[in-house]
Amino acid sequence: MAAAGASISSQSFLKGRRSDGGFGLGFSPSDLGGLSSPAVVQICLRRLPHPSRRLEVKAIGNVFGNYFKVATYGESHGGGVGCTISGCPPRLPLSEADMQAELDRRRPGQSRITTPRKETDTCKILSGISEGMTTGTPIHVFVPNTDQRSHDYSEMSIAYRPSHADATYDFKYGIRSVQGGGRSSARETIGRVAAGAVAKKILRIKSGVEILAYVSQVHKVVLPDGVIDYDSVTVDQIESNIVRCPDPEYAQKMIDAIDAVRVKGDSVGGVVTCIARNVPRGLGSPVFDKLEAEFAKAMMSLPATRGVEFGSGFSGALMMGSQHNDEFYTDDNGIIRTRTNRSGGIQGGISNGETIYMRVCFKPTSTIGKKQNTVTRNREETELLARGRHDPCVLPRAVPMVEAMAALVLVDQLMAQIAQCEMFPINLDLQRSVAEPINGSVKVPSV
Repeated sequence: MAAAGASISSQSFLKGRRSDGGFGLGFSPSDLGGLSSPAVVQICLRRLPHPSRRLEVKAIGNVFGNYFKVATYGESHGGGVGCTISGCPPRLPLSEADMQAELDRRRPGQSRITTPRKETDTCKILSGISEGMTTGTPIHVFVPNTDQRSHDYSEMSIAYRPSHADATYDFKYGIRSVQGGGRSSARETIGRVAAGAVAKKILRIKSGVEILAYVSQVHKVVLPDGVIDYDSVTVDQIESNIVRCPDPEYAQKMIDAIDAVRVKGDSVGGVVTCIARNVPRGLGSPVFDKLEAEFAKAMMSLPATRGVEFGSGFSGALMMGSQHNDEFYTDDNGIIRTRTNRSGGIQGGISNGETIYMRVCFKPTSTIGKKQNTVTRNREETELLARGRHDPCVLPRAVPMVEAMAALVLVDQLMAQIAQCEMFPINLDLQRSVAEPINGSVKVPSV
């Protein structure tokens, strides 16, 4: 503000800005000529953001989680793929073998109903581990690509594969890695599965949480409700066949359905059911960060997903409230439980201690061995016969991916619960520590 009616325009002041982002007065003679004498000038200075900060672009779409953060990297036919895990607690016993067991379930070439690409998916932990224990610093995991066939994608560099990300990547970035779909390839999920193995171990040690997923539908072959007992199904039952369905009879029907389309060069989709047992009460938040909302984002971020439902899901729309409501009771241990579990273990966006269960729908694999109509990058209509090695059905290999994403959500929510609601002594009349399994049946191992 200037006395005696004097004024200085913002344009005049901005003449003093320096190229390094700082500032100076920088008045011109014409600016001062209009001041009456004597004049007192009061100037308020405000530091402007440095140009490099103003132009900063944050990498998006590559990081998942708030407390337990996972950043994946790599492309299908690049040098390799992997992840960096931040926020992992220190003093957790961890080795490459922990991750490798899960990666072996995800890797290609497992059976005739999966892609024939031969990759061992051998992981290497490059940081964050000392003498078999996590140090609390970022854990870097690397898995090399060893069986690339980039020449299979020469035609696809020109023409867009129907229902793939080829076109949309070009629409967004104006450039893309054409070999194997690049970043949109399911090989990106290697980093998720490796990180999920760490999350699973934390959940098991801290709270006795167990996460299992299995194939419950392939095309028109649907595992009937009630056939699988969520409280007793085991990983051995799930892993007993190549389709990862715990019921032998329906597993064979699913395998036959995949074989029928595989020999024709076509593909099918289906559903993966995921359950989480012994989940502590209180995980999740009201409104925007509801637990099912976090799960939904996690599952829908997986390749080929088309939908997710919790508990009764869409069938709940066919019920009345008196049929759908889960009535409360107190069990023999004095714990508040629900007699039914149509809520799927989540009410009001917060876990209630019952088994969480959800179903994730996967579309048919987009790459098929049939000619399809498409267009080129030059907007010319053409036919394309996609080459390369792809799953006729993604479901068997999607099982560990679904488990991994469920684990990443739960470990992130577990950390949030400890940080907010166990900062001070808990209300023993209403709460239980997240370190205590809700049903009291699981012995939490010591570290």
